[in-house]
Amino acid sequence: MEKPTELSTLPHFYYSPKILDYSFGPGHPLKPERLRRTIELLEFYGVTPIDPGEGSERDLLLCHDPEYVEAVRHLDPANESAETVEPQRYGFGKGDNPLFAGMFEASLAYVAATASAARAVRNGANLAFGIGGGLHHAHRNRASGFCIFNDPAIACQILLEKFDRVAYVDIDVHHGDGVQFLLYDEPRVLTCSIHEEGRTLFPGTGNVDEIGAEYTSLNVPLSAYTTGDVWLKAFEFGILPALERFAPQAIVLQLGTDTHGLDPLGHIRSDAQHWLGAVRRIKELELPIVAVGGGGYNLETVPRMWTAACLTLGGMEVPETLPDQFASAWSSPTFFDPPTTLQVGQEYADQVIEHLQRRFHPNIPQTA
Repeated sequence: MEKPTELSTLPHFYYSPKILDYSFGPGHPLKPERLRRTIELLEFYGVTPIDPGEGSERDLLLCHDPEYVEAVRHLDPANESAETVEPQRYGFGKGDNPLFAGMFEASLAYVAATASAARAVRNGANLAFGIGGGLHHAHRNRASGFCIFNDPAIACQILLEKFDRVAYVDIDVHHGDGVQFLLYDEPRVLTCSIHEEGRTLFPGTGNVDEIGAEYTSLNVPLSAYTTGDVWLKAFEFGILPALERFAPQAIVLQLGTDTHGLDPLGHIRSDAQHWLGAVRRIKELELPIVAVGGGGYNLETVPRMWTAACLTLGGMEVPETLPDQFASAWSSPTFFDPPTTLQVGQEYADQVIEHLQRRFHPNIPQTA
């Protein structure tokens, strides 16, 4: 199979094999295999990942309390003092966030990749990746929703060292609550999240009335079973006008793929091509981008969607078919899905967009 032009235009792709150690166990939905497959496919197209190194705990303190950072270290079953800290106090235990040996180092590894990408953009790069990150549910002092440290919020803080206005754009099926609330009172960051509404999906937040301290928290909640055509229009009419008015100088883009109809943890029924349409719209803004991963729990959809996003952001054409060896092994012959135009969820989406256009967009602070 003929390869597209090699991705030499992606020199800032940060990834550590230690991120594959971020695993809550074999029965947990968040499987490291999804990332391993993505890296393998990207390497086929010429990406050479850069190991960001061990990472710095100073980066964690940009968004997390020192007490919480120490608690994660001591809760790690690899640490002899693990039993001295109460797990439930910090969001750990059975369910979403069980303890696992090596969790502190594995968490620091994905933060290191995202922080390195953010510093590359801060220092002048137009595009950088921390595809193993995007863990947007972690809060200042507790883990939540498979997320221990909040690397997208850390990336925003790093970008603020150079840029006056930063936007965070989250296309995960789950509301980016951790990033929103960590930056809720920060008027220099516009947080934007398009997601399944909280009445039917974790974390239960992300309503249109969560507006931040100065109309800098934008939410586009959609009803369960909304199809990709409606989802993309809601993105275009809900988020893009807000970005135009806010005029950010850089963007952190969270690439959760779990809006896909085959994903087991959400109820939005998007397809790969409509999801990728939102990625293209962000690229067309011609702003510096820090691209991170996020949710996505179907091993057939995540690698092809993340790879398609990396190709697109890097200015490459996405091939119609996957390379033969991957198509055979993954039972997934194409990057894209059969086309559909079902327009499910349109009425609810229209109500949300009308509300945003009347009550939110006009109040977004503009540059002086």
